[in-house]
Amino acid sequence: QVQLVESGGGLVQAGGSLRLSCAASGSIFSSNIMGWYRQAPGKQRELVATITPFGTTNSADSVKGRFTISRDTAKNTLYLQMNSLKPEDTAVYYCNARKVSSSSVAWGQGTQVTVSS
Repeated sequence: QVQLVESGGGLVQAGGSLRLSCAASGSIFSSNIMGWYRQAPGKQRELVATITPFGTTNSADSVKGRFTISRDTAKNTLYLQMNSLKPEDTAVYYCNARKVSSSSVAWGQGTQVTVSS
């Protein structure tokens, strides 16, 4: 069972930056599509960005040019660099691993990001 632990959330002013980290319990990047999702109060969880085992990245239009997903295979850690943060980026951010061969999914516990105006 894959375990994911997010960290790095916090309170930041609009225009600021944060880097989220997601530590995985093992070497899973070669067999999983990794992603960051977020859920704002009263809204559905939405995709922020993904990275495939081959390193191909994709991101939501709302964060393109501001957020960057990356990974450190040696550290089994996924990152989300968030720049030019806006109040509408306020949400709980979740790390996700979806196994390519079986589509089984694992979620982290989430980390709160709050952007003040």
